[in-house]
Amino acid sequence: MQRQEFRHDVDFLALGDAELVQLALQRDSNAFRAIMQRHNRRLYRVARSIMHDDSEAEDVVQEAYVLAFSNLAKFRAESSLATWLTRITLNEALGRLRRRRPTVDLSSLDLPSGAQVIPFPTMPSNEDPERNAAQREIRCLIERAIDELPEIFRVVFVMRDVEDMSIEETAAFLSLRPETVKTRLHRARKLLRQALNDKLAPVLTDVFPFAGRRCQRITDEVLNRLQLLPPPAAG
Repeated sequence: MQRQEFRHDVDFLALGDAELVQLALQRDSNAFRAIMQRHNRRLYRVARSIMHDDSEAEDVVQEAYVLAFSNLAKFRAESSLATWLTRITLNEALGRLRRRRPTVDLSSLDLPSGAQVIPFPTMPSNEDPERNAAQREIRCLIERAIDELPEIFRVVFVMRDVEDMSIEETAAFLSLRPETVKTRLHRARKLLRQALNDKLAPVLTDVFPFAGRRCQRITDEVLNRLQLLPPPAAG
């Protein structure tokens, strides 16, 4: 498997998905990296909402990328790249759950007998330390509340309110009727309102970040598995 030489005269992050796909098909590692940096957060959030575990969610995202990139020639752009990658990630996450619970289905997931609170990663900031501490505390409260939602509500809430997918897109991903998505979303929001003050709502878009070293680590690992990282510099 031949690795494409790195290009230094192209702003890969400014390219559209279609252009990145074409460069990735030429084995350009910068294109693969740009695709992952663009879609890491969404895929991680979706995987995390299903797996309920940080490390397992990372494994799901990594496997989804490897599968997607190994079959990139089959991508026909009939849907967006984000949609294609999200569906692969969902299938990988659900496949893992089914191997544990053979009857698992997103439309009828059992309610958890006891909510397990697992802290989500937080993203460092260069702002005022006191403000950072307050924001971390608020984010922790939100993340705990979301983590404690029953699975059938949590997945819909993360896709719709955290990742800002449309009702129709969420319904299509989960093979649900839009009315069912609306009902579950309403129930999820009601459960959260019981635990959180409405003043916390503006920070919802900042929860479950997937950037910095975590993003870099999984990106490098996928490139390494695809044999697309440059060889180490001679000592």
